[in-house]
Amino acid sequence: MTPENAETTALHVLGWLIADEELLPVFMGATGVDQDALRQSAGDAAFLGSVLDFLLMDDAWVIRACDALNLPYDRLSTARQVLPGGAQINWT
Repeated sequence: MTPENAETTALHVLGWLIADEELLPVFMGATGVDQDALRQSAGDAAFLGSVLDFLLMDDAWVIRACDALNLPYDRLSTARQVLPGGAQINWT
């Protein structure tokens, strides 16, 4: 996956998240981001990575987003690895 594809995937996920009246307040509360910051940060690859980090915390959220966006379930984690700060850490 290219960085451009990862950003596009994350932007689609962000759009889905913004439309989700149940999950958006959870995201905003967890991150401290307000609506203005949300709009301003939408083009920032590091912020988009944080959106994916948030969704990847719960398999049910991943499934909901991927089903709504018609994406394979592993697409979010693949995109996250490509975005800034997403390289997998090897603890061994």
